[in-house]
Amino acid sequence: MFRHLIPALADRYHVIAPDHLGFGLSDAPSVDDFDYTFDALADLTAGLIGVLGIGRYAMYVHDYGAPIGWRLALRDPASIAAIVTQNGNGYDSGFVPSFWKTVWAYHDAQTADTEAAVRQFLTLDATRWQYVTGVPDETLIDPESWYHDYALLSRPGNDKVQLKLFLDYASNQPMYPRLHQYLRTSRVPLLAVWGRGDEIFGPAGAHAFKAD
Repeated sequence: MFRHLIPALADRYHVIAPDHLGFGLSDAPSVDDFDYTFDALADLTAGLIGVLGIGRYAMYVHDYGAPIGWRLALRDPASIAAIVTQNGNGYDSGFVPSFWKTVWAYHDAQTADTEAAVRQFLTLDATRWQYVTGVPDETLIDPESWYHDYALLSRPGNDKVQLKLFLDYASNQPMYPRLHQYLRTSRVPLLAVWGRGDEIFGPAGAHAFKAD
């Protein structure tokens, strides 16, 4: 997803782009061997930053990377030099109800019906939808993007990883008030860049950062 952005930045910045556990080219242990939570993914990312000896950095967050990034910032505010958030939500107003009502139903009760509804997000059609929705000219999007994404998503046992993270997303909203307080008190430079056609995290989530 970011393979063209990374080299565009690398001539001026030291760019580190981790694949989180269970994603991309990182290992994907089963849910029996690893407890997939956003706290755990933040722990791993903090460990990577420590091993690399990076004491201060700007972070670019997007989608699932946002709650991981917010945890890193709240744990060690002095380490964050700046934030760029691209559809990286941090406010209740950013949730698009038509998408999230399915996830909230799964949070409320894990039944065969609520799980089946969430599993629809793991299909090839849904993966393609995430790339092309809101794009005026779909021919500008390389089809290899969603086929590559879906191939990794379809690794044996990865469906259970994704279900676990859908379930743990409920841990993120209670963190938002602390995030807002951090933004107000730290005065960290922040750029919110949003896709106006995003039907998961809507542009209201970008405007919300202005309040803090």
